Amino acid sequence: MALADLCFLDAVEMARLLARREISARELVAAHLTQIERVNPRVNAIVTLTAEQAMADAAVADGLTALGQTGGLLHGLPVAHKDLHETKGVRTTYGSPIFADFVPDFDSVAVRRLKAAGAISLGKTNTPEFGLGSQTFNPVFGATRNPYDLTKTCGGSSGGAAVALACGMVPIADGSDMGGSLRNPANFCNVVGFRCSPGRMPGPAGSWATLSVDGPMARTVGDVALLLAAMAGLDPASPISISEPGERFLAPLDRDFRGTRIAWSSDFGGLPVDARVKAVLESRRGVFADIGCRVEEACPDLSDAYEAFQTLRAAGLAETRGPLLAAHRGEMKEAAVWNIEKGLALSGAEIGRANRLRAQLFQTMKTFMDRYEFLVVPVNQVPPFPVEMEYPTEIAGVPMETYIDWMKSCYFITITGHPAISVPCGFTPDGLPVGVQIIGRYRNEFGVLQLAKAFESATGVGRRKPHAVD
Repeated sequence: MALADLCFLDAVEMARLLARREISARELVAAHLTQIERVNPRVNAIVTLTAEQAMADAAVADGLTALGQTGGLLHGLPVAHKDLHETKGVRTTYGSPIFADFVPDFDSVAVRRLKAAGAISLGKTNTPEFGLGSQTFNPVFGATRNPYDLTKTCGGSSGGAAVALACGMVPIADGSDMGGSLRNPANFCNVVGFRCSPGRMPGPAGSWATLSVDGPMARTVGDVALLLAAMAGLDPASPISISEPGERFLAPLDRDFRGTRIAWSSDFGGLPVDARVKAVLESRRGVFADIGCRVEEACPDLSDAYEAFQTLRAAGLAETRGPLLAAHRGEMKEAAVWNIEKGLALSGAEIGRANRLRAQLFQTMKTFMDRYEFLVVPVNQVPPFPVEMEYPTEIAGVPMETYIDWMKSCYFITITGHPAISVPCGFTPDGLPVGVQIIGRYRNEFGVLQLAKAFESATGVGRRKPHAVD
């Protein structure tokens, strides 16, 4: 098998080949390192490479295999970690010049779980400064480019991860999502990104935060399920951790969807959506009917999510990044300064109102999802835009006031806490990827994976490789 072909196998198939000793972990890691060397200079997805350590870890994995042992569910599979996730002994910059030389002495929860499952780290993937904004660029490493059109953005903030996956540089990757950072870049890069319910993937020890969640990305729904099985599960150190074992997601995803009720809205109930995005989505609406679903035009009213998300996001940034502002204002991008200052200026009454709105929005969503098992809407309201543009300033003639206004189709769901996945849906006439967002009932990640798998199998859109790998 050619090295490039090996790199584009599903992670599930790679795991089978490793278990049957038809390939070794060293061969698999070496193939991916070769792919990184060949393709990464074009796209700038992997920003810190740990090739020597990866080969050493692969040798250890092969030693376990020779003894008839396994390092875990992801034994021998290459992975890369988002540069927001701390990696012990490996530089973690958060995309900020303030931390350009920071080397943590601990692993984040996501990294620790992937290591425990036997995955082999190849390094770190690019992210915008502090993960702010769905456009991956920063003053430390520069911009990451869309592999389907190098003049366009890959999205963000898990942009480096999405590009690395699309280009066959890794088969699985971790990411995180507050305003759409797992879903947005997956949508822009023709891969799969899954924002799970808060607590499904445990957060930092002692943290009650629920807006941002860590989660899996891969090229296929089956691979995302495999990765989630390794990442999910109880963590006594996390007060919001869900106790259901991750192994739940290893069950077959096949399901008969005849009669399943689905709500559909190609404009998320009236948001401005670029005509090219809407056209791709509408062309695939019939796929859900073809697999047996009852598709109805419907959408919950989540308009109050704008105020709730903007307020709670700003409050969270004031808490986590506010202490840096006084000493490092000149080293922060303008959008970061604006968002932190917005949070510092909030009153207790404003934060309290945002929390009340969030509670109401959850109830609105629950009532709606009691009627419909799934909601299908756009991931992004625009297709990939020029890489030099920080963010879209208008959509379909509607001005965008802030750097996150254009991401409502993702963060309206964030505020409700419901699981949402981005799955490849199609391409614009000029070859830019468009994904579809499938939202499930609260904590029903397995159901979301099932419908996403059925849609993926019916379309095959995710098999189209990007020009950057040619």
